[in-house]
Amino acid sequence: MKVTQEKLPDSQIGLEIEIPAETGKKAYETKVNTLARTANIPGFRKGKVPRPILLQRLGTRYIKAVTLEELVQKTLEKALEQESIESIGNYTLRSSLDELIEKFKPGEAFTFLAAVDVPPTVELGDYQALSIKAEETVYDPQQLEDWFKERQEKLATLVPVEDRGAEMGDVAIVDYKGVSTPEGEGEGEPIEGVEGTDFRVDLEPGRFIEGMVEGIVGMKPEETKELPLTFPDDYPREDLAGKPVTFTITLKELKAKELPELDDDFADEVSEYETIAELRESLEKEFKESAENETKQSIHTAITSELTNVCTVDLPDTLVQDEVTRVLTQTAMQMEQMGIDLGQLFTQENLPKLRENARPEALERLKQTLILQEIAKVESITLEASEIEERSNEIKEQLQGQEVDPDKLREVVEEQLVTEKTLNWLQEKATVELVPKGTLEAETKTESESEEEMEVETTE
Repeated sequence: MKVTQEKLPDSQIGLEIEIPAETGKKAYETKVNTLARTANIPGFRKGKVPRPILLQRLGTRYIKAVTLEELVQKTLEKALEQESIESIGNYTLRSSLDELIEKFKPGEAFTFLAAVDVPPTVELGDYQALSIKAEETVYDPQQLEDWFKERQEKLATLVPVEDRGAEMGDVAIVDYKGVSTPEGEGEGEPIEGVEGTDFRVDLEPGRFIEGMVEGIVGMKPEETKELPLTFPDDYPREDLAGKPVTFTITLKELKAKELPELDDDFADEVSEYETIAELRESLEKEFKESAENETKQSIHTAITSELTNVCTVDLPDTLVQDEVTRVLTQTAMQMEQMGIDLGQLFTQENLPKLRENARPEALERLKQTLILQEIAKVESITLEASEIEERSNEIKEQLQGQEVDPDKLREVVEEQLVTEKTLNWLQEKATVELVPKGTLEAETKTESESEEEMEVETTE
């Protein structure tokens, strides 16, 4: 059997396969004999149909088609074995079936074209000299104070207030009703759904509609006040977004918050620590480690992004489609946890569009994974058995009570650890410029806006 190979894009190999005349004739005759034994032809007993009648009733084209279906499959499998080609996924014919049927003549040599996906190839660029920008997350001591304040607020005692007006930090219990503000003359009408009784309002800046909290400040219990306000443009109810409204508010109760002291008793109540000093030390360490990890994650994200610029990956569609499926599966699991009805989203009609939308993310993930795996292989980055066991035990503890496939767990753990070790190795080699948090996001937004402006000017 003569086989000619051709390298194609997207990690495919094109094959031109010549089927010897005798092989084609034998396959055709075998198929005719099989059909003669099994075909149901009116007026003849099964297995007793004369050959001319069989060919006339079924048609030569049909018999050639079913012969080719088996012949091409078997021949291709032998060709892959003969040429030692490692294929993934199914083959694709590069010739139309109609064309193959016309060309196929039993007793004559027959050539067909096919393509098979093969494992991806990775061409590594200068990955040891990466130059990147990453955002640095700096520990802010205010995080610690905010943590304590939040816990104090939760444990605060509410004390009734009667001898003064409402102040920021208080808790107000109000009745309220919203009335539309007419543009011309006439009275406004009550807005359905915009009313409340014994409604709690924590008097903190930024709460509720802009101006409401500020309007309540200064009011005394039993006082009623009208506040002309405007619903924000992004208000959830589209029929009210950006519309003026007049709120009639009655302050029924006013309470001040008495916060607990930040002492050892407080530490014992909100944590496992016995003293406030131990709690502070632990939290400060935790916040600092979190900032360091966030910075490291930013560096690693920048590295993986830059790797796709300096390295190239030829991806077979078989792997891309598998990764698209994984992306959609993960998305579905996240949505299910959020209580979203998957049946309405993942319909037969929506699925092609969903797969198309998931493709860019799948391509990027695949490229990054394969590049890191190739670097790990080239640089002999390996794992110790103790590392795998330690990480596996951590995950098992997190998934306690759930059924875990040990082989799958090991596979996931090994992939995670190799990726982490490879990124740490690349970080040591790279030139890293740390910039304040939010800088790169702002730059990306500015660049995107500039590109949109250029597109508008071009179209004009």
